[in-house]
Amino acid sequence: MSLYPMPGAEFTAEEKRRISLERARELKERIRDYLQVKDEIPTGFDLVEQISLARRRILELLNARQEQWNDWHWHMAHRITGVDLLARIIPLSSEEQEAVALVGKQFRWAISPYYASLLMVDRPGGPIWLQSVPQTAELCDTGGSEDPMAEAFTNPAPGVTRRYPDRLIINVTNQCAMYCRHCQRRRNIGEVDRHKPRRVLEAALDYIRVNPEIRDVLITGGDALLLSDRCLDWLLGELDAIPHVEIKRIGTRVIVTMPQRITPSLCAVLEKHPPIYLNTQFNHPLEVTPEAAAACDRLIRAGVVLGNQAVLLKGVNNNPHVMKKLNQSLLRIRVRPYYIFHAKEVKGTGHFVTSVDEGIEIMEKLRGYTSGLAVPTYIINAPGGLGKTPVLPRYMLARDEKHVTLRTWEKRWIYYPNRRH
Repeated sequence: MSLYPMPGAEFTAEEKRRISLERARELKERIRDYLQVKDEIPTGFDLVEQISLARRRILELLNARQEQWNDWHWHMAHRITGVDLLARIIPLSSEEQEAVALVGKQFRWAISPYYASLLMVDRPGGPIWLQSVPQTAELCDTGGSEDPMAEAFTNPAPGVTRRYPDRLIINVTNQCAMYCRHCQRRRNIGEVDRHKPRRVLEAALDYIRVNPEIRDVLITGGDALLLSDRCLDWLLGELDAIPHVEIKRIGTRVIVTMPQRITPSLCAVLEKHPPIYLNTQFNHPLEVTPEAAAACDRLIRAGVVLGNQAVLLKGVNNNPHVMKKLNQSLLRIRVRPYYIFHAKEVKGTGHFVTSVDEGIEIMEKLRGYTSGLAVPTYIINAPGGLGKTPVLPRYMLARDEKHVTLRTWEKRWIYYPNRRH
């Protein structure tokens, strides 16, 4: 008897149970490979004790107290930017120290003390290292572009990037808690942290006011949450006062790199200006820590809707099991996986770029193998500012007026009616 009976066929209760049990065994076998390795992919929750020890070591090195660790201003003032201090935090050979110093002459780097505590529990060359510690590979990339999305050509007003009909970006700062090695806007980092002056923000607001089709505004940078609470309150209030602006979005990675920024006072500001959708960027399960989860909880209590925009990075998360563990871990802290971005061809970041085939394979191992909530959309940002293009495994194999031929997540073909009413 076929395991997949045709609709309408009649079976006894015993036959139905037998088919159900056989199907359950088949499904269990399909996830066996993940079950065998998932415990070898640690989250930040799994390494709480080690991270706590690393935090104490960093506080000793910086001659600081625990209460200072909870202050985001302290983290910003004590970002690790020197090779000597970095070498006291993680083991670096003299050659590696020279490499960090050499890269630093061309590409700025900084690591928050909080993220350094994760770095200390990672393996050399591991996912946290690759995202935070400068590598000589950054100097060997000759094929990348400083501005692959042509933001300079999608800039109709000061501080504005516009690539779509009904939404736009306000770029409010070049400042971040950490300068990630895969950053898409490293051209903007510069030698000095600068928030955009009020006149630039006002010009962006004026542009929005006279373009009534703009219903969705993303505030980003740099990191939007490094603006002061007062400035954020003013900017969000100005957007609230524009009748055609329906939603505000915030782009930030401080939940991952400096969760101490998510203070009660910040949450009180955000709570005043609904609806706010906040997208962050967790790239590896090790970044999902109790401190990050607590920051997410504070934001959720303030009515903020949370999503994650991971970047597909070679050596960090270009593995179906790692990406699955990441997305499942995010759902546990109430962050919805939203996008997986294919890494952009940014100058100095070519060593992170995977093949598109790897991204599609990851999507093949998510759809059907885990909750739909844990399946983000795989996106390639079209060069030249032409916008996000979703990339999917091929599920529709053929189509005519009467039927479509579909492939299921298990690679089974089905012939389905294409009815018109």
